[in-house]
Amino acid sequence: MNQPVRRGPIASFFVGLWDVMNFTRRLILNLVFFGLLFLFVMIFVAVSVRGNGVKPLMDRTTLVIAPEGKLVEQFSADPVSRALARAVGDKGAEEIQLRDLVRAIDAARQDKHIERVLLDLDKLQPAGFASTREVAAALGELRASGKQVVAFGENLSQWQYLMAAQANEVYLDPMGSLVLEGLGRYRQYFRTGLQDKLGVDVHLFRVGEYKSAAEPYILDAASADAKEADLFWMSDVWQRYLGDIATARKLTAQQLAAGIDTLPEGVAAAGGDLAKFALQQKLVDGLKTREEVDRLLTERGMADKDADEGFRNVDLDTYLAQLDTRRSPVDSRPQVAVVVAAGEITSGDQPAGRIGGESTAALLRAAREDEDVKAVVLRVDSPGGEVFASEQIRREVVGLQAAGKPVVVSMGDLAASGGYWISMNADRIYADPSTISGSIGIFGLIPNITRTLDKIGVHTDGVGTTRFAGAFDISKPMDPAVGQLIQSVINKGYADFTGKVAQARKQPVEAIDKIARGRVWSGAQAKERGLVDELGGMKAAIADAASRAKLGKDKFRVRYIEKQATPFAQFMSGFAGSRAGAWALGESGLGRVMLARTLPEVDTQLRFAEDAVQQAKAGGPPVKALAYCFCGL
Repeated sequence: MNQPVRRGPIASFFVGLWDVMNFTRRLILNLVFFGLLFLFVMIFVAVSVRGNGVKPLMDRTTLVIAPEGKLVEQFSADPVSRALARAVGDKGAEEIQLRDLVRAIDAARQDKHIERVLLDLDKLQPAGFASTREVAAALGELRASGKQVVAFGENLSQWQYLMAAQANEVYLDPMGSLVLEGLGRYRQYFRTGLQDKLGVDVHLFRVGEYKSAAEPYILDAASADAKEADLFWMSDVWQRYLGDIATARKLTAQQLAAGIDTLPEGVAAAGGDLAKFALQQKLVDGLKTREEVDRLLTERGMADKDADEGFRNVDLDTYLAQLDTRRSPVDSRPQVAVVVAAGEITSGDQPAGRIGGESTAALLRAAREDEDVKAVVLRVDSPGGEVFASEQIRREVVGLQAAGKPVVVSMGDLAASGGYWISMNADRIYADPSTISGSIGIFGLIPNITRTLDKIGVHTDGVGTTRFAGAFDISKPMDPAVGQLIQSVINKGYADFTGKVAQARKQPVEAIDKIARGRVWSGAQAKERGLVDELGGMKAAIADAASRAKLGKDKFRVRYIEKQATPFAQFMSGFAGSRAGAWALGESGLGRVMLARTLPEVDTQLRFAEDAVQQAKAGGPPVKALAYCFCGL
């Protein structure tokens, strides 16, 4: 008979400690397992019911359009990051796509359930005038259809007001403000600080007296050429703005201009009350608080005690989801594909919201290889960037045409320099009259810090196997021969640019050179000079592309070709976008951790010049041609 093993007190202590640790380990593993199981069950349920969770609209519903964040051509973050940011309440990351905003307005025009629209633009951040006019045009068509549009604002910028002015009635908070001030473009100039104070010598290489992007580094004030060019296109855009406002508000451009010229006297006469002054200038129809506007719409619409506003309504996001549920899952009609080229043009494979020489070219190639795609609209909203990346994209445009698929370009707010490079070969180029285009030119900018280092007693010396070894080191004095080499590259780049434009636009090189030289034009001015074919927005460009492909009206569908999210990203996006997911991520802090981990993947803050510098440091070419336009307002 076996006797139980007797342990000493020390052994018993360690055995007991091991049992406690083993129990704790199993307990933690079980808790983690069941916690993850519960989380995935929640995800599965949330994603499963999300598609069926959109309630049908009831009659006499008011569509509340109150977008927050930036108005963009294309989201700049992946679906997971956007969904997580929304779940944890990160308002700084909010974006609204122009196409979605216009789509909702167009749908409301024909939706029998939508009785009226409330427009609240206080939290919509500024965009360019071309995209603003596209939204304004959609609102104008909505108003013309007989649907009532009411706009309310607490503090409206002149940019937001262009859209709000399209409403039947515009109300401003009694303590609010609305000031039309005009367009201006002012920059800081660093020559004295860099060269005289710090000893940094900046070498500028360019072709074109109007290519003024780098002037702040070599001058103390804007050149006469830069002022002439900027004022020319800005005046055109501003006069169009005044005309748009005057038409919508049944005023004259002269009345609006007079109100701006006498702004100090007018505001003083109104007792310093900006809201009262706006009312006196007939820019708004009344002064009301948000609660007063809600009561007004409750009286006109259908009261709803469950709605915070007091009237039956649907917000923009819910309405867009409602529209998505109405789409047929199977649509065999031929397609007009839309490829968005928004942001700076850089090399390689770039995420959505930026243009990559390889990635954007791949999207165009996918359209060429897709038998269901019969025509392509390239939507361009770009200041330009790297010349070679621009050329990669241009070649794919030519490839589409060679395959028998017409390509129509629709220019957004900005299609200049490299943005024009990728546009010039299209079968037809459309631009809004207020689009910023042109800037056909090339420049290079190289700082030299030899004198800066000399101030602190640091000097560079060494040997090289040739006269050009280390010649691009900015801590060494620049050899004049190196400057000659760089200028030759710039000259060749400009010759390539103007030559390709001349060939694409069927004009002599000399004629293109006269309107190039780095000069910026408005869309209307660009059309007068043969750089743009037609004035119009996306709708006109899509209709033109369909016509060129011989597709009958309503006999085709529009499909955006974009980089596809991974299955996991789609899964997580669906979960984070559901109510259960938003609650779980927002309350638990899990979303904040996950968002922090995804941010490095969607960072779009690095400028193209920084990328170019880093590539050079990593062994890339020391001289790279850039076609870029610092021409935004």
